[in-house]
Amino acid sequence: MTTTAAAPAVVGVIGGGRMGAGIAQSYATAGSTVTVVENGAEAAAAALDRVAMGLKRAAERDRLTEPVDEILARVSTVQSVDALPAEADLVVEAVLEDSALKARVLAAAEQAVSTNTVLASNTSSLSVTELAAVLSRPSRFLGMHFFNPVPASDLVEIVVAPGTDDATVEAALQWTRCLGKKDVVVKDSPGFASSRLGVALGLEAIRMVEEGVAEPEAIDDAMRLGYRHPMGPLRLTDLVGLDVRLAIAEHLHATLGERFAPPRLLREKVARGELGRKSGQGFYAWQ
Repeated sequence: MTTTAAAPAVVGVIGGGRMGAGIAQSYATAGSTVTVVENGAEAAAAALDRVAMGLKRAAERDRLTEPVDEILARVSTVQSVDALPAEADLVVEAVLEDSALKARVLAAAEQAVSTNTVLASNTSSLSVTELAAVLSRPSRFLGMHFFNPVPASDLVEIVVAPGTDDATVEAALQWTRCLGKKDVVVKDSPGFASSRLGVALGLEAIRMVEEGVAEPEAIDDAMRLGYRHPMGPLRLTDLVGLDVRLAIAEHLHATLGERFAPPRLLREKVARGELGRKSGQGFYAWQ
């Protein structure tokens, strides 16, 4: 997709898992030089492999305007947050959905980069305001909630904390649009807009399975065919990861009350290791 918005020249991504690799791939494709932080040589190599595989899939679908090798040459890895490029325009944290871990890496990133760098968290539900509290420059911090899979998804949710300044928001909007993506801007609140609504629907669908109302495929078809959702809430839960959905539900339960209480079936599946596509089994069997 073509866009008139300029990409950030230098981007850092902390965490090279599925989300982090997708963010790195997207910015490298837009022309940014990208540094991915992963802990250990093996994990760093795996992160680069994920970016390479994503680019190859995009090339097969005729979605690239440059050769894979040229885009991949703009991506490098380091094994410490301290090694982030000081001149980075944007650093996106994409580690596990753990507030203490995110706070630690964001505080370390702030020390590694310049005072002009925008820091962003890819959190899908945690308080951006609380994460900002560990920073010396909270005005240069906000949430940039990307969606999975990042290269193919159209949306980035921009989450604004009370201390985020207008220039930071404007930069994040430009750097969202340079990817050909649509932004929605929300004030920081539990679950923002997307996770709050998406999890509510997903949890109710799980309760329906638990109560024997219908099979997962029937529930998904009802939403897909009846409400034109691109996929049903249970298949989406499998793609997101049941463990991720449980963690978000627990956070929303603690902050918003009983309507977000995780169903027993969700807890049982996570305890059995049925985490969705990444484990091969969730509400569906995955090859």
